[in-house]
Amino acid sequence: MTEPAEITDSLLRLKQETIACSRCELSKTRKNVVFGEGNPNADIFLIAEAPGHTEDLAGRPFVGASGQLLDKILAACGFTRQQHVFLSNVVKCRPPGNRTPSLQEAGLCIPWLYRQMELIDPQIVILLGATALRYMAGPAYKITRDHGKWFYCNRRLTMAVYHPSALLRNPGLKRDTWTDFKNVVLKYRELSDPDHVCQYV
Repeated sequence: MTEPAEITDSLLRLKQETIACSRCELSKTRKNVVFGEGNPNADIFLIAEAPGHTEDLAGRPFVGASGQLLDKILAACGFTRQQHVFLSNVVKCRPPGNRTPSLQEAGLCIPWLYRQMELIDPQIVILLGATALRYMAGPAYKITRDHGKWFYCNRRLTMAVYHPSALLRNPGLKRDTWTDFKNVVLKYRELSDPDHVCQYV
């Protein structure tokens, strides 16, 4: 078993490699590489598609309006960024205009994500939104049909949920999303911590 300090050191080395990346054209327009953040020993790994404008400026994932909503959802589940989760993206640099990352951009960048996942070795992977679902699980999956369902992706137990930005655009999706996250809590208790406290589940 890898010791926590070894994982942290390995992630720091990986972060330095990622920051220096120039594999695709996004490296020419980014302000910052958004490597990801959270507990390097987290049992829950959340993956979105790419950084937005606020994240590009800050160099941190989910710090804008979507991030604030995600933090509220995590808090309602009894989760924190520092203790329970690690947050990352399929693509580490912001696509201009917040457009969807191209297939080529995702293909060049996703090896960084796979290396993060190998080091952190989570029990549960949560895919935030349609783009993350498509690039991680394949085009056969659809967020409207498959959200909330458990399946295996890259040999890891995975669930897709709506991206927080979708909830901001369409508050009607919040009910389904909360149901999905309550099931994440139940699975976390089953796999990681049977005593995990969530007042709503």
